[in-house]
Amino acid sequence: MDALPEPYRAAAKAYQRYFLYAAGFLDGDTLVTMFVDVADLWERAAADGIPLRDLLGTDPVAFGEDFIAAYSSRQWIDKERTRLVEAIAEAERRTS
Repeated sequence: MDALPEPYRAAAKAYQRYFLYAAGFLDGDTLVTMFVDVADLWERAAADGIPLRDLLGTDPVAFGEDFIAAYSSRQWIDKERTRLVEAIAEAERRTS
């Protein structure tokens, strides 16, 4: 990504940071695949001279969320959801 021309470099790095926080994948392979794909996307956009807004649309967050949604893998929040369900079930057992 460092070799990309501006403004693509800045945008790509911003999304890389966002994806690290927002994706929350437990599977490193999925995260690596996503990063390779997004790097390819930015390289193609830069080579074709596609304006940022033509690529991203009006909402950069929605673009990022949609990009993440295209990848399926277990996320850290899945563990917490399971933990919550188990804790509530245990609490109910204690009152029986």
